[in-house]
Amino acid sequence: MKFGIDFGTTRIVVAAADRGNYPLVPFETLDSTFEWFPPLVALREGQRRYGWDAWHRQAEPGWTVIRSVKRYLEDAGPETLLDAGGVTVALADLMQGLLSELRRQLGERFGAREPLEIMLGVPANANSNQRFLTVDAFRRAGFSVLGLLNEPSAASIEFGHRQRFVGRLLVYDLGGGTFDASLVELDERTHTVQATEGISTLGGDDFDRVLAEMTVSAEELASLDPATSFRLEEECRRQKEALHPNSRRMVVDLDVIEEGRGQVTVPVADYYDRCRPLIEETIAATVRLAGDTTVDALYVTGGGSELPLVARMLREEFGRKVKRSEYTRSATAIGLAIQAGEASSYTLREVFTRNFGVWRESESGQRMIFDPIFPRGTRLPAAGEPPLSVSRRYQPVHNVGDFRYLEAAGVDQNGQPSGDITVWDEILFPFDPALAERPTLTGVTVEKSDAAARQEIEEHYACDATGVVTVTIQNTVSHYGREFKLGRWSGKAAVVRPSAKKRTRKAST
Repeated sequence: MKFGIDFGTTRIVVAAADRGNYPLVPFETLDSTFEWFPPLVALREGQRRYGWDAWHRQAEPGWTVIRSVKRYLEDAGPETLLDAGGVTVALADLMQGLLSELRRQLGERFGAREPLEIMLGVPANANSNQRFLTVDAFRRAGFSVLGLLNEPSAASIEFGHRQRFVGRLLVYDLGGGTFDASLVELDERTHTVQATEGISTLGGDDFDRVLAEMTVSAEELASLDPATSFRLEEECRRQKEALHPNSRRMVVDLDVIEEGRGQVTVPVADYYDRCRPLIEETIAATVRLAGDTTVDALYVTGGGSELPLVARMLREEFGRKVKRSEYTRSATAIGLAIQAGEASSYTLREVFTRNFGVWRESESGQRMIFDPIFPRGTRLPAAGEPPLSVSRRYQPVHNVGDFRYLEAAGVDQNGQPSGDITVWDEILFPFDPALAERPTLTGVTVEKSDAAARQEIEEHYACDATGVVTVTIQNTVSHYGREFKLGRWSGKAAVVRPSAKKRTRKAST
């Protein structure tokens, strides 16, 4: 059985590929049936609950409920620990437990022994770190991962399939925790991604947080324990999702914090005034992406886009080109299922969303320069095609090569990284053959070496269709080498806390 899974920040949506149909998979609870699965984890004294089981623990005392697990992946590594209310657990274990529960529920519906083959969606601006951790967690949970697609690209497949659209499509995808936009050229069977933009720390969660900030003081909000904070933001989410274009006020029940607190009424106009700067950020990114290009349609999707103010502001900017999805919460999952289906022959061509490269020494070590291995806009191979390949060959100067990888939103006129810069791995390779058998090079002093200068080094970079980069470094004279799968593991805090992933905003004036 094949599925498309949109692993969202606030909801996991699953669509099945069923003989040319792509229905959403329902999840039954004691209360009702839902077309989504909550990415929630509940912790208490060594106990763990996941999904809907965790959802029902949110009102019970003693449980700490973690929402928006996906947001922690951006800054995490394989060994990252999550500190939730004094309970420290491995983030990778929580991910595996959550997805194993999802796998169990799908198995109950479609057969426990039925292999579940999936196409996964990831944010367009997701780094290799997020992609690796996501795929690894799904595989450890028992899924067979067919491939990854950027979420707005998957939405473009759903739109093109349903509308039989041909032309240049600008996808605006405002989800629960991230914002992505992609410019996609569509013909009948090929979707070519021209460029992407994204804001990894902005989504519907932040609109919930805005409402929470309008109902209690900043000091009290900061002092809430994780369980109480979760209940407050869930109440704010419910009130936000109940808004319609004619709503005039919102009533937030503060009894979720403490019995007897009563209700707080918030004028919708005031709430929109606080949300407007966040939406303006997404529109500015979308306008930058479009540039001077003629766009035939702007496709609006993602659960966060259901806020009525979003559609209003987009129409003010883009006019009649705005096409709001009928499936704002499920377009990505449906597009993934279409791509996963055996009968699907859509070809999707993705691109690098940032400049990926490595620092190198120049001028005899007097200056560091940025060598872009895969420049922004480099087209990724399609599924089934050979990996993208780039090589570097040179004679080294030092005994040890210290490779410091990074990705950058831009590169300035001097060839230096600029804009949003993210440090990736730092790896060490022995240029001096005398060090080739050393199990670790940590602690070895890097110095000029006559022995190293007589060697020749070749770096070979390979990038597959999912955007995962592998480097093989070889000494072609002394005939030894090592292979590294690169990810953003370097310099990561050993422990992250839920409060650390809240988006920070300047105080309004």
